[in-house]
Amino acid sequence: MSKIMIVDDAAFMRMMIKDIITKNNLGSVIEAEDGSVAVEKYNQEKPDLVLMDITMPEMDGIQAVRQIVKKDPNAKIVMCSAMGQQAMVIEAIQAGAKDFIVKPFQPDRVIEAVKKMLK
Repeated sequence: MSKIMIVDDAAFMRMMIKDIITKNNLGSVIEAEDGSVAVEKYNQEKPDLVLMDITMPEMDGIQAVRQIVKKDPNAKIVMCSAMGQQAMVIEAIQAGAKDFIVKPFQPDRVIEAVKKMLK
């Protein structure tokens, strides 16, 4: 079974995504509440996929992507951003993210992105 890490400072967002992943049997879930925790957990757990929020305290998603990709150039990371963060999404893709999902989430879009990344 695939290991998917959800990184978001909002607990309800992590819960929403976790719910979509578990209901659709897409994998087991690891959670992180900010970028620095995500980098640490990534190195320990080696998840198959990371769903990463962009805007977080401590370390934002773009910094976390850079650190993860530096250690694992093959990391599969999907950014999650609110509407109107296009410039940040582009920066995240340049940093090494492979895809992005716009908040508020459409469950079908989350499922599609996860399945595509785990192929």
